[in-house]
Parts: sequence; structure tokens; C-alpha cells
Amino acid sequence: MQKTINCATFRKMVLVGAKMLDNNRAKVDALNVFPVPDGDTGTNMSLTMQSAVKELSNTTSNNFMEVCDCVSKGALRGARGNSGVILSQIFRGICSVLRTGKPEVDTRNFAKALEAGTKVAYNAVAIPKEGTILTVVRLMSEFAVKNAGKYRDYESFLPAIIEEGDRALAKTPELLPVLKKAGVVDSGGVGLMTIMRGFQAAIMGDEIVSEVQTEAAKSAAQGLDAEFGDNSDIINMDLGEIQFAYCTEFFVINLKKSTTLADIDKLRENLMGIGDSVICIGDLEMIKVHVHTNCPGVALTYALELGELDRPKIENMLEQNRALKAKIEAEKKEQGMLAICTGEGISEIFKDLFVDRVIEGGQTMNPSASDIATAVQKINADNVFVFPNNKNIILAAEQAKALVDNRTIHVIPTKNVPQGFAAALAFSPEASLEENKTNMIHALDNVKAGMVTHAVRTTSVNGFDIKEGDIIGLDDKKILAKSGSIDETVLTLLDRLKEDSHEVITLYYGAEITEEDAKRLTEKVSEAFPDCDVDYHNGGQPVYYYLLSLE
Repeated sequence: MQKTINCATFRKMVLVGAKMLDNNRAKVDALNVFPVPDGDTGTNMSLTMQSAVKELSNTTSNNFMEVCDCVSKGALRGARGNSGVILSQIFRGICSVLRTGKPEVDTRNFAKALEAGTKVAYNAVAIPKEGTILTVVRLMSEFAVKNAGKYRDYESFLPAIIEEGDRALAKTPELLPVLKKAGVVDSGGVGLMTIMRGFQAAIMGDEIVSEVQTEAAKSAAQGLDAEFGDNSDIINMDLGEIQFAYCTEFFVINLKKSTTLADIDKLRENLMGIGDSVICIGDLEMIKVHVHTNCPGVALTYALELGELDRPKIENMLEQNRALKAKIEAEKKEQGMLAICTGEGISEIFKDLFVDRVIEGGQTMNPSASDIATAVQKINADNVFVFPNNKNIILAAEQAKALVDNRTIHVIPTKNVPQGFAAALAFSPEASLEENKTNMIHALDNVKAGMVTHAVRTTSVNGFDIKEGDIIGLDDKKILAKSGSIDETVLTLLDRLKEDSHEVITLYYGAEITEEDAKRLTEKVSEAFPDCDVDYHNGGQPVYYYLLSLE
């Protein structure tokens, strides 16, 4: 009977949970409520877990504090979409308890950790909604706290928690009517239960993995490396953050006859004791050394015990940083803008509106909190307005606030691209921060937006009986139109959205629409709504045939 878990076991639980979710992410994606080709809950949660795994792989420690800090930080940096952000907060709460506890965690302490995960996750959401992943984790944690004393071993404790989680998941359609109409349970809850089953598999020894190396994990890792490896990030570092000032490199050649491979290993250990970023590779013919240290002379002395020095190079990273920061500081402005969108045309329009940086993201791929924070860090401004342009990205943008240094993020809660355009148009470099923020938020009220795409499955929702392949029109909340024709759906949707105050209608056509088709449809719209000026632009966005803006 396993009455406690240690740090090594917890590490294994995280790895197996991540692997099990990655193996099943397509199934979780398929549970999306709306019949729009943007089901990405499983992918978002999986990439969040893979980021935690990547961070975890950076430490070989089996100390709870270090491992928990890696899991918590990695999950937050990789959090994508609402589901990923909430999942990261669940793990943050769990780790906050485990990192301060004893080397061995019994069922009572694990129940407390799960309870903390629930509290942190609920606090991360402005208006918690029942019938979601939050309900599932809450009911599991309540059961765990109440019954931990009855289950003294994990072989019986975890299955009981999972059984309670399954019951909670089955209740989600009753708590959230939109789930009941679609005939599905909450996809985020399914993702969480998949991770919990991974925990159980790790405890039972059903599956043991030391490293998660799926394609999704590799892609996530490459993406993070590309972002955080950018040299421009050095402009955001305070001088005090550079712990080791001197980048020291050299070769050791003509090694002494008494030198052994064990001596090379010892040199590596000595270097790690005086710095970081240590590379010490080679053989008894030649050794390559790289180390960041405050004692370059000591590093050279260590090496001289093995042989001769060749091509030594010592660079002062503090001075390099000072020079670069001075240049950047001279060019810094008070306010900047960041937009999140998909489609080359949409991106170019934002740039024409003087948005400083555009990153890719939308329905089919939500950027993580870390992606947003990294992009903000690369804008040379004290304050950065962020336009999420998608309701599923707003929470990640809010979480990014905790990940930036020397910048302040101001999230303008744009739920679609037309609102993002309106917010960018309201910006004035001469206005104060508060004036711009007020003007941007007010500008959102003057825009109505619609989207036209195709249904990817047959269902009944919002009073429509929809078949796979139907052309459907939506606003930010529900489906408002459907037909077998793109043009017909656009016209019907505009009719449902248009108000007497609207004077301008703009069509942004997607990657699957030709300019000729867009021009022809624009003429139809002009005839149908003669009181409005009608225009069209190439958006180039995937998924949606048209994005519609009414002002």
C-alpha cells in the first residue's frame, strides 16, 4: 500500500498526466459546444502541460520546492486559452501546498493541495461559471478534503477522487444549458479528468515515462525557445538581475599526462560552483569550456591544473547590457499597442493603424500568457495596450501581466477583430494613458461584429437544426443565421446585426474567398443596405469566410 508520495512520484504523476492528455487531446477538442471548426480546449490544455514538462526537464532535483516551482512556472508560461489558464492556476495552487510541505505527502495533505488548486483557479476567473472545469475540480477537492481520513493509501484514494470527478463531469450539462443543448459534457472537465487518470496510472505503475516527446511537445518547446531566446529580451533586465558578470570561454589543450576523464568531470563540477551556463566538453585531446562567472581568474586556474589554455575570451556582460539599455531607454515611449489576430491582411491593417506589434492567435490557436508577455516585452514602451480580439484570449492576456518586467499591460477586452480596429483607431499618442484607455473602451460600444464559417458537425443549437457543411453566421454569443450559401448567410446575418445607427459596413474576406467573390458580395450588400457605405478588405483569416463590421 502506498500511503505517501514523494517528490519523485509527483514528478512522475505530472509527466504521465501530460502524456495521457496529449494522447487524448483530439477527443477533448471534439467536445467543443459550437459547431465551428475551432475546438481547441484539448490542444490548449495539452500545450499548457507540455510547457510545465519542459520547465520540469530543466531540473534533475527531487526536492519538492524546486520541482513544484518548475511545474507552476512552466504551466503559467505555457497557459493557452481560458482552459489552459485555469489549468495552470489549478497546478499553481497544488504546488503552493506541496512545495512547503514534508518530503512525504499523505492523502490529507494531497487533499489540501487539491483544495488550494481549486481556490486559486476560482480566483483567477472574474465571474466563475459553474458547469465547467471549475465545477469538476471543486467537487473533487471537496470530496478529497472530506474523505481523506477514510482513505489512507493512494491506491484507493485516487480512484475515489476520480470517481467523484466523473460524477461532477456528468452534472455539467445540467449546470450549463449550452452543454445540454449540444449533448456534450464540459471539454475542460474532460481534460482535467484525463490528467487525473494519468496521476492514477503513475501511482499504480501502469505507465512510467521519463520524458514526454510528442510532436505537440516539440512544437511547444521550439516556440518557447524562439520567443525567450530572442536577444532583444536583454533590454528588459535590471542590472542586478545579471548574477554572473563575465562570459568566459577558452580551450584546454596539450593536457597533462596525468589528466583523466574524471578530472574533466571534476572541472565541470568546479565551474558549476562558481557560475552558470556551464559547458565543459571534450576528451583527453582538447576540452571546450564556457561559463558565466564573477571569477574568471578562478575558472582559468581550475583549467590550468589539467593543461594549457588556448584562445581565452572574457566579455563583460554588465557593460554590454548598460550600453544596450542606454540606447533603448533613449528611444522608449510612454504608450504602445499589441494586437492578436490571424490573417496576413488583418495583420497589415493593424500595422497601418500604428500598432507596434502583432502576434498570431485566434479561434484555432490561442497564444499563451507567456507568448503575450514576451511580445509586450519587445515593445519599447512603459505601457502597452493589448487587444486580444477573441473572448478566449482575454484571460490569458490578463495573466500575462504577472509575467512582464518594466512594462505595464492594459488589456482592452476586444472580443473580435473589428473591435480591435476600433480600439486602435481611438488611440492618440498625444493623449494621456487614462484618456486613451477610456476612448478605446468606449469605441468598442460603437462596433458590432459578425463571423461567417461552416459547421463541422450536425447539431441543434440556438434554435437552429444545423447539418455538417451548413454555412453559419455568428456574433460573439450565438448563431444568428444559417443557409447553404455564403452570400445568403452574410446578408441574413447583417440583417440581424444592423441597427438604425449603423452607417458603415465592412467585409473582411478570408483565405478561401477570392477578391472577385468579395467584390460581388459587396455589391449585393450595398443594394440590400442602401443607407450604408459598404467596403471590403482582404483579411486572409482562416476558418471564417468573412468577418463583418458594422459601425
